[in-house]
Amino acid sequence: MRLRRKAEASTPSEADQQTEAVSVDSDDPTQRPSGPHDAADLPDDGPERLDLGSLLVVPEDGYELRLQVDEASGVVQAVVMAGADGALELRAFAAPRNGDLWAEARPRIAAEVGQRGGTATERDGRWGPELLCRVQVRTPEGQTGTQESRVIGVNGSRWMLRATLLGKPATDVEGATEWEDLISRVAVNRGSEAMPVGEALPVTMPPQAHRVDQ
Repeated sequence: MRLRRKAEASTPSEADQQTEAVSVDSDDPTQRPSGPHDAADLPDDGPERLDLGSLLVVPEDGYELRLQVDEASGVVQAVVMAGADGALELRAFAAPRNGDLWAEARPRIAAEVGQRGGTATERDGRWGPELLCRVQVRTPEGQTGTQESRVIGVNGSRWMLRATLLGKPATDVEGATEWEDLISRVAVNRGSEAMPVGEALPVTMPPQAHRVDQ
């Protein structure tokens, strides 16, 4: 598994910002589908996960694992799993113990998309309500294109996981089962410290992480 340095496009729910990646080598809740998991509730016989701080991710064959890093601050902002036909961006946030942070976040994300001249349509998915977003973007060649994304939110125990699908899994919803399975295997480590509701949970680089020069 390798994490390569590469610029990532921002999702419709985030302001545009410069990012880079790093490289690493490494050999109703009762009705909610199994996973994503709380790190405290993982079975001992589960798959081995890469510990990235608040996110524990299963390295998968055929997917490249990347970390989005803010160049100005050096802070890791998201985990990205990139495949041949798309990508999955993962972020986790502090949430109230019995609240529904995803219900509060959806209209804010839709409003941000609208401010950028795009559209956000709500649909029912595997984990309940999710958003299908379309915004116009400027391509590296200077032309205008359309970026489509599918934003999924899952409420956990004092955390919310936001998963954004880009590329084909955002447009071919019925054919995105394997991508959804990636989300279901993620575990979130909320930690015990007090944090404001909605604050991003920290993502950390593994000890063996290193930058790859371009």
